Amino acid sequence: MILNHILNNIRKEGAIMLKLTNLTKVYENNNKKAVDNINLSIKQGEIFGFLGPNGAGKTTTIRMIAGILDITEGEISINGFDIEKEPIKAKSSFTLVPDHPDIFDSISGIEYLNFIADMYEVSTEVRKEKIEKYTKAFEIYNDLTQSIKSYSHGMKQKLLVTGALLPEPRILILDEPLGGLDPRSARNLKNIMREHCQNGGTVFFSSHVLEVVENLCDRIAIINKGKIIACDELKNLKENPDTTLEELFLELTENEEI
Repeated sequence: MILNHILNNIRKEGAIMLKLTNLTKVYENNNKKAVDNINLSIKQGEIFGFLGPNGAGKTTTIRMIAGILDITEGEISINGFDIEKEPIKAKSSFTLVPDHPDIFDSISGIEYLNFIADMYEVSTEVRKEKIEKYTKAFEIYNDLTQSIKSYSHGMKQKLLVTGALLPEPRILILDEPLGGLDPRSARNLKNIMREHCQNGGTVFFSSHVLEVVENLCDRIAIINKGKIIACDELKNLKENPDTTLEELFLELTENEEI
């Protein structure tokens, strides 16, 4: 009870860790407005769910946050740093697990993790402890000396998640992180996400698994056709307390496929 009270106060009064202001993305090749003037503020200690149908603008938004895509209009602030004006400081504040586990596969798993740890200046002692902790939780510890090209889709996903957790980032950005994970690993990841926020971190989480989002996230935003159409705690978005997130999602997005 005391811990929940403390966490609730952090979310209500905590610093804004990720802020999107009038964010817009127009693709020049087809003049498509993929993200249309969206505004979001995510607080410290919060697990924030980001939902939308296929093609709604979720991944485009995440790629702009990560500095992978240029911003057409608007601003992105990460831990107080503008992603365009201070990209190194902004990028040092978060790690990203992308929607597809595309990874340089000519090296071994342990070489990849050490590369990530080197980039974020994680000490030898700390990286050893965390690599063992997370790879054992995801059941890939004994495969770390193997070439990544021999890994299955799920194993690559577990490796990417482990790499993202090593630096203890202020903000953890996860785009469909449960894809390819077995039930045990998925449960472990959900527990790790909660632990990360209990320790003062923040999670920005995109998923098509609506039941997980409903049970895990403190707040959610739904994007459709590039626009934010809802953003609040789930209980505040429901007119009927018995309405599920799936029912609410389908109603708000006009029954488009997720």
